[in-house]
Amino acid sequence: MAYTNVKKIFAQVGAEAVLTEPADLRQYLTGFESSFGYVLSDKNGSVFYTDPRYLEAASSALEGSDVSVKIFEGSLENLLKPYKTVAVPLSRTSYPEWKRLADAGLQVIDSESAFVNAMSVKQQYELDLIKSACEITDKAFVSLLSVIKEGISENDLAAELEYFMRKYGASGTSFSTIACFGENSSVPHHETGMRKLKFGDIILVDFGCKVGGYCSDCTRTFLFGDDKKNEDFKKAYGHVLNAHMLVKEKVTSGMTGRQADAIARDYLSAHGLGKYFSHSLGHGIGINIHEFPRLSAKSGDVLVDGMVFSDEPGVYFEGDFGIRIEDTVTLERGAALSLTDSDKKLLIL
Repeated sequence: MAYTNVKKIFAQVGAEAVLTEPADLRQYLTGFESSFGYVLSDKNGSVFYTDPRYLEAASSALEGSDVSVKIFEGSLENLLKPYKTVAVPLSRTSYPEWKRLADAGLQVIDSESAFVNAMSVKQQYELDLIKSACEITDKAFVSLLSVIKEGISENDLAAELEYFMRKYGASGTSFSTIACFGENSSVPHHETGMRKLKFGDIILVDFGCKVGGYCSDCTRTFLFGDDKKNEDFKKAYGHVLNAHMLVKEKVTSGMTGRQADAIARDYLSAHGLGKYFSHSLGHGIGINIHEFPRLSAKSGDVLVDGMVFSDEPGVYFEGDFGIRIEDTVTLERGAALSLTDSDKKLLIL
């Protein structure tokens, strides 16, 4: 039977009806992934309204659950006629969509905080799916090392990595795989291109996959051969790795995202690298690759057991090189537990 979260969200929102259209939120409610549909919940139950493309698959996936499946016909106005109040995720709702509901005489309230709160703390089945995605991520990276050779392009390397993740059971990638060589590693979100690998190059890969709709996220930085010109890189790598491991050692339930970020930021600053750490420490991971909590210098989000997030300190020297070391991490019994766990000691191929 499918895991569904319709009753949980309906109870937290407190409206006569909860209407959910965004694909990720629908998936959270039903466990079923689709490009079109509405989930409508009220005191009598929940219905997933979709079109004929998804009828058979959705009916099979949700058989025996507390969500029935029907073809969407007519209009939203007719569907919502029985209600006076309806909840929608307001920041995900366009003004024309909101106005359409308001013009139908409905009082529109916000359901988004209920989703954010619920989705930020993973249930066991969600953790199991994320762990599976992380295991595939680790396995794919190890396999990738055997195909790296001089002359391969960033694009080809990304394709090989994505192939291995698919081969080992992933349904797809969490985001567009980032592969960068040499000076391109200094751009935190470099657009993977046709730059070819040369002896002595730094390689940075940022990648992740999906299992059952849930994401993993991992970054590894290493060297293709040692031309004895990367001493500054090696020294900085050691500091970034220390910052990364310090977060795992010191982050605890009850901390804010700001306090977690400061663990890595303060360490890097103490070693003269603070100004080169140009992004936040991490972000929540789940159905979406970026969710709550936020682990940043301005975040007051409180970390609690069951949350899953990235630990990804990095430093970037414009036009020269960059380093990022990232694992997917969860909090369990008050402490950090790494879900991606391939070796992070400096690798020289």
